[in-house]
Amino acid sequence: MDEAGIKTFAAEFDPQPFHLDHAAARATIFRGLAASGWHTAAVAMRLMATGGLPLADGIIGLGGEISWPRPTRAGDTLHLESEIAAITPSRSKPNQAVVSVSSRMLNQNGEAVYVFTPKVLVFRRPV
Repeated sequence: MDEAGIKTFAAEFDPQPFHLDHAAARATIFRGLAASGWHTAAVAMRLMATGGLPLADGIIGLGGEISWPRPTRAGDTLHLESEIAAITPSRSKPNQAVVSVSSRMLNQNGEAVYVFTPKVLVFRRPV
């Protein structure tokens, strides 16, 4: 994550002082410039869509639980770890299932900056 990207995202989508201004951010709970949690989530989505979650029909979200245990900072190198937690076949639609995924975005120190447990709709492969 770089500072320019953090500020650009924040200016458009989450224009709060702790995402835009170093001095203002120092006076907050973050004690310094922090990326928007939505920016971190968008990066995680990009990683899931481009190689982290191999679902043939795309990632069709049905909701989930999200948290940001610590702020993402300029200079952080992030990586995403995801695993299938559960698969629940549909009783009424035999070609569908709901898959629960456990995802964590970690910084270069192995610290979680984003935790997301979504449920996604998946389709069976044709026989």
